Amino acid sequence: MLVFISNCSSQNNTKQKSSNQRLQITANDRMPAVAGQFYPSDTNELKSMLKDLFQAAKPNQSKDVVAIICPHAGYVFSGEVAASSFNQIDKNKQYDNIFVIATSHRMQLNGASIYTSGNYVTPLGVIEVNTELGKKLKRENKVFDFDEMAHLNEHSVEVQLPFLQCILKTPFKIVPIIIGTSDPELIKQMAVALKPYFNNKNLFVISTDFAHYPSYEDAKISDKTIADAILSNKPDALIKCVNNPPKNIANLETQICSWPSVLTLLYMTQDNQDVTYKLIQYKNSGDAPVVGDKKRVVGYNAIAVSLDSEFKLNNNEKKQLLGVARETLKQYLNNNKEPVFNEKEFSSRLLVPCGAFVTLKKNGALRGCIGTFFPTDPLYKVVVEMAISAALNDSRFPPVTLNELDQLEIEISVLTPLKQIKSIDEIVLGKHGIYIKKGYASGTFLPQVANETKWTKEQFLGYCSEEKAGLGWDGWKTAELYTYEAIVFSEEQFKGKGSK
Repeated sequence: MLVFISNCSSQNNTKQKSSNQRLQITANDRMPAVAGQFYPSDTNELKSMLKDLFQAAKPNQSKDVVAIICPHAGYVFSGEVAASSFNQIDKNKQYDNIFVIATSHRMQLNGASIYTSGNYVTPLGVIEVNTELGKKLKRENKVFDFDEMAHLNEHSVEVQLPFLQCILKTPFKIVPIIIGTSDPELIKQMAVALKPYFNNKNLFVISTDFAHYPSYEDAKISDKTIADAILSNKPDALIKCVNNPPKNIANLETQICSWPSVLTLLYMTQDNQDVTYKLIQYKNSGDAPVVGDKKRVVGYNAIAVSLDSEFKLNNNEKKQLLGVARETLKQYLNNNKEPVFNEKEFSSRLLVPCGAFVTLKKNGALRGCIGTFFPTDPLYKVVVEMAISAALNDSRFPPVTLNELDQLEIEISVLTPLKQIKSIDEIVLGKHGIYIKKGYASGTFLPQVANETKWTKEQFLGYCSEEKAGLGWDGWKTAELYTYEAIVFSEEQFKGKGSK
């Protein structure tokens, strides 16, 4: 039997259909466990229900959303709030991965289980699981394992998936993670392992309900307290609330059932100044028409987490990168070995793959400069590699020696993504760097070159084309032209070598 990733619209165009990957159900796939209970098992009925839920839900009011917190109850109770969460994501975006993180309702684990046996299946079709990434996370982190029983009857991942199948217009892969511990230290380890993936290329779906079984009005009080703790982006605030539940609320079984999942997210975001938490909608099961009972309810919050897409570095991060470059040169020139840095000491910005150039100057004169536009490693590792290359592999200069190290001034240029231009009128001298490419030939000048040389725009392009790309003075006229910007900083700026 062949099935497709399915969109809930009955009028998908041919392009959307052809972009969906054909997947075949296998014996290793995780089949629906709660279809017919938490949501309809009939495909058409499910599509119709999802369409109604999205129409009733809060519309998009967020930008650059990288995580959502949404409920996992039966759709008749929490479906509208869940749809409000999913409405905040970019439905046209091609995500590298969607991490769906939930907490087990049935069993304890010494960490978390990542499903790596096969794919997940819903009445809307097969959803591809990134099993290779799951296996990588397990190999590299003892806190992750695969326990099939943790996924077999657990509803909290499954109920999120039809929303994704309905709203996303592009194929996607999920990484289903079920947490089975409430130990904050183990949860911290999970956050450290997942933090490199917390960026604009991925989406995190955090599955949780809030207060269980108090009265309607008491649930609103409890749920606001927990939501405020989450919105503060402080893990300790959530832990404090969980450990000190209000004593004057009757029948409060829990304030938030999957708090370990939310805590994992908070540990990933707590130090990130570019992260914003926003409450989108609150309701509880007492609000459900016909079936709602206000004497005994479960609470639901829709929360969106945005990550400012404009790349920035604060002064501490700049100092750290300069320190990384200097320590790398010191150790590599001394014993031919790269230093090992503790990633836990770096902010999330320094863990994002990002292009960078390292420039070495001696007595104000250029001594070496090499960089890359297309990294796969985190920024701090790119700085390590480029520092070594600038010192040893710049063909314009002899290799730097250890005796020269104290005479060198280090400058780092962190690059924004390349943008192809149609006209040189788009170039702003001093703001934009230029990248010229024709066939296998390419060359670049950093933005600061224009300021240092006082060249005209035509000279900036001509020298780059001739000296860097080897295309001749006018070669840029028939080449591809790209601009980029750079965050430029040096040891001189911070009045000390090896600033940390």
